[in-house]
Amino acid sequence: MPHEDTYLSTFDEWVDIFMHRSMRRFIHHARKSGLSMSMIGALFHLHRSDSIGVTDLGEHLGVTSAAASQMLEKLVQQDLIERSEDPDDRRVKKLLLTKKGCQVLEEGLRAQKGWLIEFNNSLSGEEKQQITASMQLMIDKANQLS
Repeated sequence: MPHEDTYLSTFDEWVDIFMHRSMRRFIHHARKSGLSMSMIGALFHLHRSDSIGVTDLGEHLGVTSAAASQMLEKLVQQDLIERSEDPDDRRVKKLLLTKKGCQVLEEGLRAQKGWLIEFNNSLSGEEKQQITASMQLMIDKANQLS
């Protein structure tokens, strides 16, 4: 059991470091871009969904349709998303990421992953091989759980 405790505490420490460093840079980029975390969440959801309605996005973010609509209006004003009519129902507005919206997300992801480049550069070839083997084992085991 002590070995298991060491494994879990080491793994937990890595997850904390990874999340802290990744999110710190991402949040810094979002603030620099004038975006709240809800706005970033909306952009990511639109990126994954291609096109979605205001009500669906509000439900995904856990906010009312009115709150989602206000936030989306700010994103429209910043040219990060655009609204269009649903061809099947003109009462429904569809939301799409603009080229600028995609660019903001890509920049955020690059900022988020920037520390990994620094981390990678600090490792020797042998350390990279050890980590790769361990990570592959973790990936395989995690995929078996799905």
